[in-house]
Amino acid sequence: MTEFAFGLGFDCHPREAGRPLFLAGVHFEDEPGLSGHSDADVVCHAIGDAVLGAAGLGDLGDHFPDRDPKWAGISGPDLLTRVVRLVADEGMRPASCDVTVIAERPKLADRREEMRRNLAATLGMDVGGVSVKATRPEGLGLMGDGAGCLALVVLARG
Repeated sequence: MTEFAFGLGFDCHPREAGRPLFLAGVHFEDEPGLSGHSDADVVCHAIGDAVLGAAGLGDLGDHFPDRDPKWAGISGPDLLTRVVRLVADEGMRPASCDVTVIAERPKLADRREEMRRNLAATLGMDVGGVSVKATRPEGLGLMGDGAGCLALVVLARG
C-alpha cells in the first residue's frame, strides 16, 4: 500500500414510503425512507466505498453483494464496521472523512453533530476528523425533485 491515499465514495437511493430513513445511522422520524437491499443509508454506504477505495480493495458490491440474502436489511453502521475491520486487516485506518449529503430533505443541521459522533465511533476516529455537510439541489436535476438522497465522500487513510 502507498503511504498516503484517498478514497472517493458515492451512493444514491430513491425514496420508498413505509421505510425508515437512516443517514449516518441516525433515524430521521417523519421522513420517508430510501429503497434498498439494506437499510439504504447512503452516508454509510458512500463512506464504505471511500474506505475500500483508499485501501485499494474494490467496492461494497465486491464484499457485500446485494444478491446475497445474508446482507438483506443490514444497517449502514454495521456494514461500515465490517468495512473498517476488513481494511484494518490490511494495515489501514481512516484518518479523515468529509461527507456531503445532497437532498431536498431532510434538513441535517439539527442532527449533524449526532451524525458526526456516530460516524467517528464507527470509523474509530476522533470526531474532529469527520465533517458532515448538506446541500439542497433547489429543485434542479439529480435529487432536486425530492425523489431520493445521495452522498459524496472523500476519505484519507492513515
